[in-house]
Amino acid sequence: MVKSSKEKGKASKARLLTLAASEFSRRGYHDTKISDIVAAAGLTQPAFYLYFSSKEAIFIELTQAFHNRMRTLIENSLLDSAMEQENVFEHIKTKLKMFFEFLAMEPDLTRIGLFVNPNRAQIRADMVRMVRDNLVKEQQSGYFRSDLDMEFVAECLVSMIEKLTETRLLPGLSSAGHLATQIVDLLLNGMIAE
Repeated sequence: MVKSSKEKGKASKARLLTLAASEFSRRGYHDTKISDIVAAAGLTQPAFYLYFSSKEAIFIELTQAFHNRMRTLIENSLLDSAMEQENVFEHIKTKLKMFFEFLAMEPDLTRIGLFVNPNRAQIRADMVRMVRDNLVKEQQSGYFRSDLDMEFVAECLVSMIEKLTETRLLPGLSSAGHLATQIVDLLLNGMIAE
């Protein structure tokens, strides 16, 4: 079956996005050139400009895709106020595992969003704010101690996610499930032997 020009265009744009993510992830924003991206995609520079006005435009689209997916995952991780206390551990572990799975399935996008992006501090601040907002709501629902500073807890959790993604998840040393279990166990059960 012959692909329509619209289908070919979508495929070319998707290929450019995928290969741009790979190039930006490996080289960084400043060292990646449009010629690198089109060479990897097997396309011409004029073809690139059919879909993107500049290197910055494709980079922004990639960072926005990361940010949107991250936002959706965090928003969907909020505990239901009617959830039974005994289900909290498993719910949080499952949602955190899903977050790590996204990061692992999209390693180039993850590197761009968390480590390469010159504006990564803003993405991090947004992550902390969204996590904090969820934690405050969950605290108000009685799931967490009322004396905890949820801004601090959110900073700690996001820092753990970032560092463990860099040192354990992306290098393949730990699975998403293992990292989620360890973090939730540490944060909810602590380190003191019973």
